[in-house]
Amino acid sequence: MRAPLPDFPWDALAPFGDIARSHPDGIIDLSQGTPVDSTPEFIQTAFREASNSPSYPLTAGTPELRAAITQWAHERLGATGDFDVLPLIGSKELVAWLPTILEAKKVLIPEIAYPTYHVGALIGQAESIPVGIDANQWPIADLAWLNSPSNPTGRVHTVDEVNACIQWSRNSGATLVSDECYLDFDHTAKSFSVLSQTNGDNSNILAVHSLSKRSSMAGYRAAFMIGDSQLISRIREFRKHAGMIVPLPVQKAMTVALADNEHVIQQRTRYNGRRDLLRPALEAVGFRVEFSNSGLYIWCTRDEDAWVSVEWLAHRGILATPGSFYGEKGANHIRIAMTATDERIKSAVLRLKA
Repeated sequence: MRAPLPDFPWDALAPFGDIARSHPDGIIDLSQGTPVDSTPEFIQTAFREASNSPSYPLTAGTPELRAAITQWAHERLGATGDFDVLPLIGSKELVAWLPTILEAKKVLIPEIAYPTYHVGALIGQAESIPVGIDANQWPIADLAWLNSPSNPTGRVHTVDEVNACIQWSRNSGATLVSDECYLDFDHTAKSFSVLSQTNGDNSNILAVHSLSKRSSMAGYRAAFMIGDSQLISRIREFRKHAGMIVPLPVQKAMTVALADNEHVIQQRTRYNGRRDLLRPALEAVGFRVEFSNSGLYIWCTRDEDAWVSVEWLAHRGILATPGSFYGEKGANHIRIAMTATDERIKSAVLRLKA
């Protein structure tokens, strides 16, 4: 029998959302990383032009999309050697179902982590084991998740740390999956892909990427994986039976999105500008920011229970996420997302200053 799934964490946040909504100027919701900036028009155009799509799309992806992902992997990630690619219906969906697809029995997840890593292990009736970043201390398992830049902390792992994870995979024969969905949003750090560290031997290594944040395409459910050709072939065969095919209009939109980097630079500038406004305002009211040098979030603490911090902000009309959603070690932290408009971020700063 599968272990019961935990309650959906954001349901517990609802009462604090009600408090924040009672603010005279309304709620500023910084609790979820859902993009608010428009999908670039050229991506929307590609989607619309492919909307007459009566036939089933290819599970493996169109030749054009596969070529676009492959070229992007070479140029952006520094991937070398033999590897394959596969489009996905969102990265969350992949995280939730990969332990099931690979029949994993033990899954290692970061000790402060995106909750779906744990939930995916439970769905697959696997044991979920939280671990630190030092792979020299990792136990034997079938599958391990690496997440850099990290959600929620914004931590970028070092080259030595990532190479230790790769070596763990080599020694154990286990699958190492690197969730790199925030790779394009560096602030004061320099992110890199696990695929740049494999020296062309991508055995048992997968990298997962998403266009949700990179291209403000969260509503499209557009993601992809890159890595070990045999593993991806196995996953593709499963998908042929189970479906989960990326719709053709989305594949067309993904293809043009990956061919352009200017819109990514613009979006990174927006997020970093919001961080630069909000961070000093938080520090001025007693929060200590930790990591937060990449990605879309500020990870901070006042050395108090996370819910106390959440309530304090809610009374000022600002909704944040308690760090306890991401593991026991986050119990005294909160996560604040940069996914609000510039206007709303400026308003949050004024409320904190008041």
